[in-house]
Amino acid sequence: MKYLSTLIIVLLISACHTDNENQVTNKKDYDKFLASNPPKTSSKYFDLWNGKIKPDSSQLMSFGIVSGEYNRFFQNSGNIKYLKKAEKTLKKAADIANVSRAGIYRALARNYISQHRFREAKQWADSAQTVGSGPDETQGLMFDVHMELGNYEIAQSYLDSLKNMEDFGYLIRVAKWNDHNGDLDTTIRFMEKARDKAEASKNNGLMLWAYTNLADYYGHAGRIEDSYDHYLKTLRIDPENAYAKKGIAWIVFSYEKNPNEAMRILDSVTKHYKSPDYFLLKSEIAEYMGDDMKSMANLDRYYRMVQNPDYGDMYNSYNISLYLNKTEQFDKALELAQKEVANRPTPESYSFLAYSYFKKGNLDKAKEIVEKHIEGHTFEPAVLLRTAEIYKATGATERVKELKNELLGAAYELGPATEKEIAQL
Repeated sequence: MKYLSTLIIVLLISACHTDNENQVTNKKDYDKFLASNPPKTSSKYFDLWNGKIKPDSSQLMSFGIVSGEYNRFFQNSGNIKYLKKAEKTLKKAADIANVSRAGIYRALARNYISQHRFREAKQWADSAQTVGSGPDETQGLMFDVHMELGNYEIAQSYLDSLKNMEDFGYLIRVAKWNDHNGDLDTTIRFMEKARDKAEASKNNGLMLWAYTNLADYYGHAGRIEDSYDHYLKTLRIDPENAYAKKGIAWIVFSYEKNPNEAMRILDSVTKHYKSPDYFLLKSEIAEYMGDDMKSMANLDRYYRMVQNPDYGDMYNSYNISLYLNKTEQFDKALELAQKEVANRPTPESYSFLAYSYFKKGNLDKAKEIVEKHIEGHTFEPAVLLRTAEIYKATGATERVKELKNELLGAAYELGPATEKEIAQL
């Protein structure tokens, strides 16, 4: 009897240890940030400068400031209408500008990048380059645009022209370049240098950018505590930052395997923040919990939101994934994947095209696309998972084994729902 009691105590201690060994987060750290308030979508600053814009106004400074405020409102609320209003304001400025046009063109290009209108973004970036003012800013923009378009050699040439280890803009871009090349350690070293620059400047905007991106990279590297710490640093500067709260929810869900707490965090965010992908994540978490009703409700909320034509192509990749994995509308997936490749010919876009052919049973076409446009061009785990499934179906056993080993290290990034898929490769 004494032996049995001792055994029960040992088992209980062991169970407690198992439950806590993945515990990184603490509610006390972030609960104070979850009582979110409706986002501020106006300000005295905005009202002042917006009031200076008349139907025949030619005050370019007013247009620039007002569009910047609209961008801030978009970031704070997730509401697409503010991004569209920023575009409209900048287009008006571009129409009337006869001097200082490069800055306006760059702002329009960045607006179009946010809208996933990458080819139009390139046109405005080209216009800024033609004007010639602010060459370093334009070179950085050209790098960003060509990375989005999958023109990696051209992007590298612009990056090389910018080389300046003392410049925040260069550091974040060289970090992105190394991430693209699969060198995560170097990526993190450069992002840490960028973070240090941002902190030294005491520029909140740069610090927020550095903290959230570094938090993401730490997560990809399995440095979950560091990732969590940087999301908290973000919230200490910006208590309403939805992206940081989403990042903490992902740690709670994917690493700590606590979907109920992750859902609680996201529920607090989506009271006021209305970005469609947050509802898609809630649907994924609810499905993992076995709550089909809640999963479908959030999926329906996502679907209704993205019917808004203002979103344009922003959610193409999400929609393709739904057509392929949820609704099995393979023809619609193929059609949208073809459009996405035309808009943005990156390995990710091609992976959706290949996977659409794979789902439709055209294995030869799927494998051809993988070998031509994906193999050796990306280290993105979601792309590699789709690639591995295609290789498995076409009998490329050795390549599947190699990819499976890579994917096992990316289980946190891909999420709990994919663990079974990886195991079955």
